[in-house]
Amino acid sequence: MLTLSVDEVFKLERYIFMINNFFKPENAFVGDVIPFEKDGYAYLYFLYEDRKVPKTGMPWHLIRTKDYVNYEYMGEALPSGGQYKDDFNCYTGSVVTDHKGLIHLFYTGNNPRTMDANGKSLQLVMHAISDDNMKTWQKQENMTFGAFDNYEPYDWRDPYVFYDEDNCIWRMLLAARKKTGPERRRGVTAQCISKDLIHWEEATPFWNPNKYIAMECPEVFKWGDWWYFIYSEFSDGFTTQYKMSKSVDGPWLTPKFNSIDGRAFYASKSVFLNNRRYFTGWISTKENQNDDGLWQWAGTMSTLEATQNEDGTLSFKLPDEVIQNIGDGDDKEIQLGTKIQQANGYKDIIFDQTTNSERNYLKLTFNIFENTRDWGMLLRATDDGNESYVIRVEMNRNRMVFDRWPRKRLGSEQWQESSGDVPFYIELERPIDIDNGQHVIEVLQEGTLAVIVLDGKTAMSVRMYNRMSGHVGAFVDDGTIDVLSIVQRGA
Repeated sequence: MLTLSVDEVFKLERYIFMINNFFKPENAFVGDVIPFEKDGYAYLYFLYEDRKVPKTGMPWHLIRTKDYVNYEYMGEALPSGGQYKDDFNCYTGSVVTDHKGLIHLFYTGNNPRTMDANGKSLQLVMHAISDDNMKTWQKQENMTFGAFDNYEPYDWRDPYVFYDEDNCIWRMLLAARKKTGPERRRGVTAQCISKDLIHWEEATPFWNPNKYIAMECPEVFKWGDWWYFIYSEFSDGFTTQYKMSKSVDGPWLTPKFNSIDGRAFYASKSVFLNNRRYFTGWISTKENQNDDGLWQWAGTMSTLEATQNEDGTLSFKLPDEVIQNIGDGDDKEIQLGTKIQQANGYKDIIFDQTTNSERNYLKLTFNIFENTRDWGMLLRATDDGNESYVIRVEMNRNRMVFDRWPRKRLGSEQWQESSGDVPFYIELERPIDIDNGQHVIEVLQEGTLAVIVLDGKTAMSVRMYNRMSGHVGAFVDDGTIDVLSIVQRGA
């Protein structure tokens, strides 16, 4: 048994700061977040990715907050076990409190030096305990266990533990893969049960959809009359999704709009704080810090607040406190009533308002007239609107997409434009129910990051590298809109 004092392992000085939704450690990145509520705080453990080569192991770090505006960074919380330990990499898990007040931390242990017969590194469930409010962690090295016989030993990760009050047992859900079946459809949410959090036995899989490579970072919670099952699809798409049921044993229903955000916001997990539900994940970076770069693992921490609709489905928005604490607290609201009409083509208007890389918030209120096809908002636009990022609401396709103009070009000729026939950033689209009438687009920006929210219920997180400043604009494509007002906070 290895005993680790928080005071000993916290290598970084603690400090309190305001981040207004986005957080990244200096010279490192945020991976999967493991939220845990205690004594009025949301403890946000996260995988600390420094992208160093050679790798020195992955620890957990920690920040905590009471309001999702003011944070305390507490540095390293769970260190790598070292070069020759099973937990050289400490991957995703969960934190729970047992009936005696002991706090248990379950996590994934991995060491790339430990291979199976197929040359793949094993993944193991590992365990640590705290009896002093997380000031001291004791790694329980004798409580490690690997995949059961029916599962691949190198996909056995992300243990999520919760207490089933109806059956008086602890349940553990895991991102796993069956040993047999089509290679790309073996993903399963495996399940173990325990009476004491120490001894675990195999149970019937929690979910076996036969459609994904894997479903990462599982989570289950009850909210009112509904149970929610959260997972991050690791397959041909990469989004955090949810299902809902009136029973923890299902059947699980898939709502019409079942994703929490788009491609850029991944591996989000949630916690109740002050009777509100917050989902925290990471907004992915892109290779070479370029709009055309490939998505990378890990990035910047970001949080959305979930609201529960009458039918049990969930909507997602920016927390109100985050918006209220941007800038000097005073809205710069301009009543416009600016009509943009173009019956057969495209027309935009560029406003005096500009944005740059400093943190800022924008809210545009629109009135959309009947038979309008596409409309939306321009970000960081040139004076003439010829270059910009684009938030486009496509009425006839019932979706909101993120785009930029001009797109990537391989040569000097128009026909050499490599992405000219791709109408938006692939995977940065959000399905919606949309009709004419009044609608609101909110945008929180900081540096290369932005979170876009339509009508307070549909969120889309994005990266913007190649244009760091410019004007705000609005446009219509085949139709008529009124831009009723602009609210701006911050830069």
